[in-house]
Amino acid sequence: MSTLEKKLIGRISKAGPISVADYMTECLLHPEHGYYATRDPFGAKGDFTTAPEISQMFGEMLGLALAQAWMDQGAPTPFTLAELGPGRGTLMADILRATKGVTGFHAAAQVHLVEASPVLRTRQIERLAPTSVTHHDSIGTLPDAPLFLVANEFFDALPICQYQRDGDGWRECQVGLDSDALAMGLTAPLPVPALDHRLGDTQDGDVVEICAPAQGVMAKLAGFIDTHGGAALIIDYGDWRSIGDTFQALKDHAPVSPLETPGDADLTAHVDFEALAHAAAPLSPHQLTPQGVYLERLGITARAQALAGKLSGDALDSHIAAHRRLTHPDEMGTLFKVLGLTRADAPDLPGLQRNQTQAHPDDT
Repeated sequence: MSTLEKKLIGRISKAGPISVADYMTECLLHPEHGYYATRDPFGAKGDFTTAPEISQMFGEMLGLALAQAWMDQGAPTPFTLAELGPGRGTLMADILRATKGVTGFHAAAQVHLVEASPVLRTRQIERLAPTSVTHHDSIGTLPDAPLFLVANEFFDALPICQYQRDGDGWRECQVGLDSDALAMGLTAPLPVPALDHRLGDTQDGDVVEICAPAQGVMAKLAGFIDTHGGAALIIDYGDWRSIGDTFQALKDHAPVSPLETPGDADLTAHVDFEALAHAAAPLSPHQLTPQGVYLERLGITARAQALAGKLSGDALDSHIAAHRRLTHPDEMGTLFKVLGLTRADAPDLPGLQRNQTQAHPDDT
């Protein structure tokens, strides 16, 4: 039993069950025993691999899309080039390399990274040198300037609360104890005003997840862009509207029970993009688009073919596999979605389409 598991069991035995959000916060961000506070979780030696680690093409496509959006909005100078949850800094490094030839972009860009992990902050500084970067604990301390922001697999790690439909009310899912072991349970029925609008599309037993921290982040992001201009690209796995229990854990690239190894596994949940878009009002959301469709619109296949001409053998095979993994519907191409946000008076973002009525991603 890990030290964090002992602490959680002790806390629950004294004070009672805790919310899923409290459990996630302790497991991921505990200053001594939290998952992100103690390790670099990325890559083959970690627990999972994100799109920027799979291929440089992912960051190149996003970088050029942001640069085009910057030019379409009049090339403001200076501007904030920001990333939420930048991992090892791989995505930002690829963005900066791809945009090196965009006249005025680097001279105007001020790189800001929102990162809670001390371990990953060190990796990011090393990876992005000699570029000067400013770290932030939260999005609220970003400078007052036009903001061009990317968030890849950031929102899925923010703590969620889970609620199970019970008649005209809800029971909150909690982490408690069963024979001195961590176990899931339910509260008594209670009203949840934030879910009143979900009584029409759910039935008894359905689980709906709410991520309050995500809504707070989006509100602050919207404030910057609405006031100063800019754009946001949010890439994550999930769907337009939350439904079902998506709370999950990953360790050594394999799924495990979220309660099995507290602090030693990555905990995530699917992103509710509808909630993100609503929290970002008055910004104008673009049509939620599958990652594969988005990358193809940006020209990833042409870029893949250009890079393939310089490769052979195992390197070529790996390159082809990486392109497939990023774009194919059976891999990341459909599971991951892209949400673009700008002011209503801004031009459409490259690769995305604005739509007054949000359709299901499968309809794009």
